[in-house]
Amino acid sequence: MNVKIKDSQLDKFFNPASVTVIGASSAPFNLGATICTCLREYIKFPGPVFAVNRKGEAVSGCPGYSAVADIPQEVDLAVIITPAAVVPRFVKECGEKGIRNIIIESAGFSEQGTDGTALQSEIDGYARRYGIRLLGPNCLGVLDNMSRFCCFYGAYQEIMDVFDKPGGVSYVIQSGGVGVLIIESLMDDVQGINKMVSIGNKTDVDEADLIEYFSGDNTRVIAMYLENVMHGEKLMNVARRVKKPILVFKSGRTEEGTAAALSHTAGMANNDAVFDCACRQAGIIRLRSISEIYSLPKMLTEMPLLRGNRIAAFTNSGAFGSISADLMVEAGLRMPRLEPATRERLLKIRGVFNVNNPVDIGPAPPQVYLDIFEILFSADEVDGLLLMSSIWRDFVIDVIKEVVKMCKRYDKPAAIYTPNSVGRIISVRKKFNLPLFDTMEEAVRALVVSHEQFRYLQKKETRYGADN
Repeated sequence: MNVKIKDSQLDKFFNPASVTVIGASSAPFNLGATICTCLREYIKFPGPVFAVNRKGEAVSGCPGYSAVADIPQEVDLAVIITPAAVVPRFVKECGEKGIRNIIIESAGFSEQGTDGTALQSEIDGYARRYGIRLLGPNCLGVLDNMSRFCCFYGAYQEIMDVFDKPGGVSYVIQSGGVGVLIIESLMDDVQGINKMVSIGNKTDVDEADLIEYFSGDNTRVIAMYLENVMHGEKLMNVARRVKKPILVFKSGRTEEGTAAALSHTAGMANNDAVFDCACRQAGIIRLRSISEIYSLPKMLTEMPLLRGNRIAAFTNSGAFGSISADLMVEAGLRMPRLEPATRERLLKIRGVFNVNNPVDIGPAPPQVYLDIFEILFSADEVDGLLLMSSIWRDFVIDVIKEVVKMCKRYDKPAAIYTPNSVGRIISVRKKFNLPLFDTMEEAVRALVVSHEQFRYLQKKETRYGADN
C-alpha cells in the first residue's frame, strides 16, 4: 500500500527545533557562517542555533562553543561543514551528545579515493553505533518551504525568493549546482518548490528514503537528479507503491558520463539500459534533459492527466500545425481525424481555415477561439489539446486563461505553447500565472509525460488499490 506516515526522524531534517552548525566561524569566506547568517538574519529560524568552532566564538548572533558537548541544550540537527579529516570526530561527538540527525556538507570522502573512503566508512560506523541518520556527505543540505527552513551554505536572497513562491514539487538532487539551476529556473515559472534535498554521496539517507517520505507529505510531484543508484531494488520497491508522479533525470548514460559521476559523488552510474527498464517497471518517468526537471512538473500540477494519446492541435499559423504533427507522431502520440459531427460544428465558425486536425485559424476575435476549444474539448475522439497560438493581441492571454478552466471542466489537459520569443513567454507566464512552455518540443513532451503518468497510475491502482 502507499505510504501515509512519515518517518519522524527524517522530519527533523526539515523541521528541527534546534540546530548546530559545526565549522561555522568568523573567518573570511567561512561557509558555515553563511548558514548561520541565513538561519538567523534571513529566514528568522525561531529555534536556537549554535556554532561550533576551535575558538568557541559566536557567529552571526549564534552562541559559539569549542566542542559539541559544551552546548547547554538538546539539539535536533547538526550541520557539519569542516575539513573532511575531522568530520568523523564531530560525528562521534554528536552521537555522544544525543544528536540523531546530521547533515555533512563537507566534501573529500569516497569521491576522493581510498583515504576519503576510509573517512566515510568511519562516519558510517559512528552513525550505526548511535542510531544517527545522515544526509551526505558532500551535499548542500535541505530546504523546506512549509517550515521555512534551509541550511544551504552561501544561500541568502535566492532562498527568500523560494520562500515567497511555495509550490508542490519536491526535489532530490545529487548535485548542489543542479539545485541552484532549478531554484533560479522556477523563479520564472508557475510552479514552485515544496522541498529540496541534496543527497551527495548518500552514505545513509538516499532517494528511496526521500520518495517514501514525500509520499506522506504535501508534495504533489517528486523530481530527482541522480548520478548513481546504489540500492536499486529498494528504490524500485518504494516507487511501485508511490502514486505521486516520480520524475528522474540521470546522468552517466555513457562511459565518459560514468567516469564524471564517479569523481563527483563517488557513484558508479550503473547500467543505463537496466536502469531504464527498471524505471518502466516501477512507474518512474525518465526525463531526457536536465531542463525537463523544472519545465515539465507544471503539466502534472496544473493540468488533469492525459487519459489517452489522441491529441487535437490548434494553431493560428499553419506552419506550426505541420511542425507539431511531426513532433507528436515521432513522440508516439496520435492525431486523430476529427469525427464528421465535430468537423460540421467547426465549419459553422467563421474564420476557420482548416476543420481537420490540426485546426487552423487566421486573425479572429476571442469568441472564435473559445468556440473552437469548446468543440475540441467536448469531442469524444480527443483526449487532450496542443494549443499553439501566438500572443498577437492581448486578448489571447484571456483566451488561454479560459482554456485552463476548460481543462478542469472537461478533465482533459492542454499543453500550451505560444510561438513568441522566450522572453515574451516568460513575461506572460509570470505575470498571469499561466502554464506556458518555452518551446513546442517541451509542450509535446509534457503531453507524453502526462500520459505516461496516467498509465503508471492505472497499473499501481490495479496492483495496490485506489484508496491509497
